[in-house]
Amino acid sequence: MAEKDLINIHSVIPLSRVNGPGARMVVFFQGCARRCPGCFNPRTHPIETVSLYSPEELFEEHLAAGIEGITVSGGEPFLQPRGLLLLLKAAREEYGLTTVVYTGFDYGELRARQNLSCVLDHVDVLVDGAFDRTRKEPTLLARGSTNQRFHFLNGTYRIEDFYMPGKAEIIIREDGTVVETGFSRIDGSAA
Repeated sequence: MAEKDLINIHSVIPLSRVNGPGARMVVFFQGCARRCPGCFNPRTHPIETVSLYSPEELFEEHLAAGIEGITVSGGEPFLQPRGLLLLLKAAREEYGLTTVVYTGFDYGELRARQNLSCVLDHVDVLVDGAFDRTRKEPTLLARGSTNQRFHFLNGTYRIEDFYMPGKAEIIIREDGTVVETGFSRIDGSAA
């Protein structure tokens, strides 16, 4: 596989129940130029190489039994459009998974750029908009701030599917590492 087809990944959560409908594998891309104040994932901001994966390697290493889809977040996934496209295509075509992508870009921006709009053909739900800590989401809806919009690009999901059982979850990995994920901090502080 060519190096241009590799994805720079910050981390992967093989199984989450607060990052979209049902049980999902969550893939956090590395690199974000936006750097929203109060972002839940500031360690994903530096545009530096963390872990390079092909989509096949990513699924071989992290795919858990019983998941219904993948959620892609960041960093900013659309800064790596070729890798994002290959990942989403593999998720759908090879594994039969649904796809949800969070981005700081506006849907219109993505549609206007040919190299980015073709990725949208492989997305079931796009959640767009930069995180705004002054507009924190007050409900259990799976987004960080109320300015972020859901775009249902086919009939796979509806808004009701994005009300989560909680805003955050704690995962304790086999090696004892503790991972916090979701749309709010466990202590209740702003994301």
